[in-house]
Amino acid sequence: MNQMDRAISILRGYDGPEVRIMEVCGTHTHEIFRQGIRGILSPAIHMISGPGCPVCVTGTGYIDEALWLAEEKECTILTFGDLVRVPGSRESLQKARAKGAKIRTVYSPQDGEAYAAAHPEEECVFLSVGFETTTPSSCIAVKNAIRDGIRNFSLLTANKTMPMAYEAMKDSTDLFLYPGHVHAITGLSIPRMLADTHQVSGVCAGFTARELVTALAVAVTNFEKGGYFFVNCYPRVVREEGQPEAIRLVDSMMEPCDDLWRGIGRIEGSGMRLRPEYAEYDARSRYQIPPMQGRTNSGCRCGSVLQGRIEPGQCPLFGKVCTPEHPAGACMVSSEGACSAYYLYGSHQTLL
Repeated sequence: MNQMDRAISILRGYDGPEVRIMEVCGTHTHEIFRQGIRGILSPAIHMISGPGCPVCVTGTGYIDEALWLAEEKECTILTFGDLVRVPGSRESLQKARAKGAKIRTVYSPQDGEAYAAAHPEEECVFLSVGFETTTPSSCIAVKNAIRDGIRNFSLLTANKTMPMAYEAMKDSTDLFLYPGHVHAITGLSIPRMLADTHQVSGVCAGFTARELVTALAVAVTNFEKGGYFFVNCYPRVVREEGQPEAIRLVDSMMEPCDDLWRGIGRIEGSGMRLRPEYAEYDARSRYQIPPMQGRTNSGCRCGSVLQGRIEPGQCPLFGKVCTPEHPAGACMVSSEGACSAYYLYGSHQTLL
């Protein structure tokens, strides 16, 4: 029996204590569905889709800020594609674009900086949304703008960090399936500390069927033994120290701040913003954006989905008012969102 077969056998035959496993990565959510992994799990293993999609956890007020910049300041908004369709309090960026707002899709912060360089007559704002994996790229774009003398480029930041979110969500799960790409940057000190001092177990996983199945088998095997643990099941990519250069870059240009997570609330020290010395490239400072609270669709249950309190199918809007073509909430918009995964793949898949 090979490693994959042994792992599948463990997951099918698991008869230990019931265990809740939260994947805090949108890519994990989609791959677990797409690969049909839920279909091989013992009834005692419960997967929970957590707040690991950066678009999903970005608050409605952030979209309202971007709309204000586009409409009131006539800025050109540069953004990743998923964010265009996320509903704000009044409308989405997509609808604003249809009315004439300058909303352009780019593939990286560097593309945004290059667009600003090529269009000096436009005030360009890049919507900087993401976790530890994408924040260094936003910092590089600002460094490049300074180097190139680009004065019409700034960031509207909604960059978030995972450690405080783990803290906030720890009571919603028995153990975490940690995102491999995040910890490839940050290293392993945080999950080790959570296991050693905060009684939060977890495993760090890759993204192939073999890597996910193996990580889940390691997780339930250790859980059945009792005690708190952390295991790095993605050693070919995730190193103990992470990527020190990326960490130093972000620390030199950004500082922690309190930030709002959709459905969870404001988490202390979980956001990242540009340091005061880079205020010229901080859209909130540059344009003096007024405070915006944001209002969500009262029927949308994205917040409960992101906390693992309900599955997407339990939302009254799911598959009816809310579909990928006509999303009512961010979890259906994003390619990494839990609602999108449930809608696309359902729960009856065969392991690839």
